Amino acid sequence: MDTNKIKELLGEESSYYLDHTCTTIDKSLLHLPSPHVIDSVWVASDRNIQVLRSLQTIFSHGRLANTGYVSILPVDQGIEHTAGSAFAPNPIYFDPENIVKLAIEGGCNAVASTFGILGAVARKYAHKIPFVVKINHNELLSYPNGYDQVLFGTVQEAWNMGAAAIGATIYFGSEQSRRQLVEIAQAFEYAHELGMATILWCYLRNSAFKKDGVDYHAAADLTGQANYLGVTIQADIVKQKLPTNNGGFTAINFGKTHPRMYDTLTTDHPIDLCRYQVANGFMGRVGLINSGGESKGESDLREAVITAVVNKRAGGIGLISGRKAFQRPMDDGIELLHTIQDVYLDESITIA
Repeated sequence: MDTNKIKELLGEESSYYLDHTCTTIDKSLLHLPSPHVIDSVWVASDRNIQVLRSLQTIFSHGRLANTGYVSILPVDQGIEHTAGSAFAPNPIYFDPENIVKLAIEGGCNAVASTFGILGAVARKYAHKIPFVVKINHNELLSYPNGYDQVLFGTVQEAWNMGAAAIGATIYFGSEQSRRQLVEIAQAFEYAHELGMATILWCYLRNSAFKKDGVDYHAAADLTGQANYLGVTIQADIVKQKLPTNNGGFTAINFGKTHPRMYDTLTTDHPIDLCRYQVANGFMGRVGLINSGGESKGESDLREAVITAVVNKRAGGIGLISGRKAFQRPMDDGIELLHTIQDVYLDESITIA
């Protein structure tokens, strides 16, 4: 895809996204994606040689190989929602092999999924595309529904199936978040010991984060702090929802803030809000990937491009997009993944 096609998808908002200059946190302060990210960022860390190799394996795969950017296909919605709701739009994805095929044909750096899905085809595919095993989930079959991320397997099991990395979610702000923090910090320590990389879904979950009709679960200040907690337990990559607003701490009236968080370090522009998320990942030392969100039909391609442009221009390292890709015919899913990747391959789309 050329730049004109991206501008066409962005439509009247093309200039708003492509020409914006970030005057909050200057790009010169960031550790930006590059082909040499392992040498320029991670060699100085305490990660062992095997972890560095696993990270390099992910960064060296797919259409974005050796750019410093990643495109990951995540499919854990069969547990996080229900298998029926996730796969009814395209039932071929009840079969784990088709999920892995979509990631391969879609040119992804890695495929992230459950113990069951990846384990079912590990001997055939673990050496063909990096596996990211999601080790905990929130299941919704218990009634009444509760919201808690619980372990579904062991780190050793992920290593045994040849995974390059493990992934986990912490519901920051929830009643269970402190237990989850301890669990996942220990899991990440063991994963690093075995030589696997770690990816943390830094999500928020608390009914109090909605106030006066405004949902602050994707507020830049709250998600930024979630990212900071994630990198503190040594996640190598953090996954976060694209910020949609700001001022969660002040609206809900908790936590500690500083006026500069709102009048200097951010504005209401999506790229500046996302830049604040990047900054909370140790100024980009730990790469930020944003989630693609739910599938809404015809608008998916445009929304995916917007998310990719915002993430890239903010200083993030890529997208993790699932439902928009697998809840449609495979060829269309491949096209969507390639379109996302084209944003990162387009050198004219620069850091804001």
